[in-house]
Amino acid sequence: MAKKSSQGERLWGICERLARQMGYELYDAGFEKEPGGLYLRAYVDKPGGITLDDCEKYHRALQPAVEDMDYDFMEVSSPGIDRPLKREEDILRNIGNRVEVKLYKAVEGTKTFEGCLVGMDKTEVIIREGDAERSFPAASVAQVRLIPDLSGLDEDSGIEITDIIDGE
Repeated sequence: MAKKSSQGERLWGICERLARQMGYELYDAGFEKEPGGLYLRAYVDKPGGITLDDCEKYHRALQPAVEDMDYDFMEVSSPGIDRPLKREEDILRNIGNRVEVKLYKAVEGTKTFEGCLVGMDKTEVIIREGDAERSFPAASVAQVRLIPDLSGLDEDSGIEITDIIDGE
């Protein structure tokens, strides 16, 4: 999300307080200017994952709390299973998980590296690729994103894509 303005900071406070009251975790919130107008976006999560019903409840609760703010559209959603890692608690929770590191400028001919997250702070991002660790200066990192582990969703899982689409 973009740099927080005073209205953005106020939005964050409202969203965070409401998420906590509802038993959710606020992942991100802010305003984003797009060709269609100004979007108010909030991303919430909870242990075990957020549902569409959870997003709808949060949206309905948030709307009256921000009615005095200037925006054109409101969206509430999950940060997704391939979420970017931004906050310290997200990083700590995902140490040891596979991540994709995208750089602003290519190193050794590539801008994208994958590995297990070893550590990340304001100065560097460290991943393990096989037996070797690789470190990137934080200023050169555009994004660190989780790589979802879908290994449990194989042919023997009993889950069909139509079940997911139909909500069964």
